[in-house]
Amino acid sequence: MSGLESEFVGRVRARNVDATTPESQPVVRGLGFRAHGIAIRSNAGEVLWTQPDHEVRLDDVRAKLRELLGERRTGSGLGT
Repeated sequence: MSGLESEFVGRVRARNVDATTPESQPVVRGLGFRAHGIAIRSNAGEVLWTQPDHEVRLDDVRAKLRELLGERRTGSGLGT
């Protein structure tokens, strides 16, 4: 998932979290994940979208990021 930063340069920050540590368990459970998943958050930390556990599909993540960033379907720039 960290490769998303290079696809959305300057617009997306990615962070991988070890979902197996005791410290991360409250966050994992709070997001509705059994074991792991992906969450897209705003700069303020608000959860905008999640995809749980074994349902994570990178193409879905890219599409949602484009939508949230207001990009055209082609990803060629901002939709204004």
